[in-house]
Amino acid sequence: MNQDPFRTPTDAEIASAESKLGIIFHDDYRLFLKSGSDVANAIFEPAVILPGSGHLDIFEIAETAWNVMGLPRDLFPFIEDNGDYFCIAKTGEVVYWSHNGSANERWQNFSAWHKQVCVDRQ
Repeated sequence: MNQDPFRTPTDAEIASAESKLGIIFHDDYRLFLKSGSDVANAIFEPAVILPGSGHLDIFEIAETAWNVMGLPRDLFPFIEDNGDYFCIAKTGEVVYWSHNGSANERWQNFSAWHKQVCVDRQ
């Protein structure tokens, strides 16, 4: 069965992705996935947890971020942009991590990040 990897994932598919990654998604990220991973007008493409998503495959993105780029494992990369990552921490804080060094861009929560980066940025 070849299903659309860009559709909204089910709870079981989200749980399967968590198991495969060895993490528990923050509730904000889970809500983001269930709302269609909308990044509005932003130039970024969010990672996809369903198979067949090509360069947006969350498992490949996380593997590269953690094991090649040196991203700390307490950050979960949900968007990759030329070796830089938007990540969600276990606390729900969203962090921009650059392969060139810490960028110090942080948002208190997913909602604040989404508003500034995805909605307000024109």
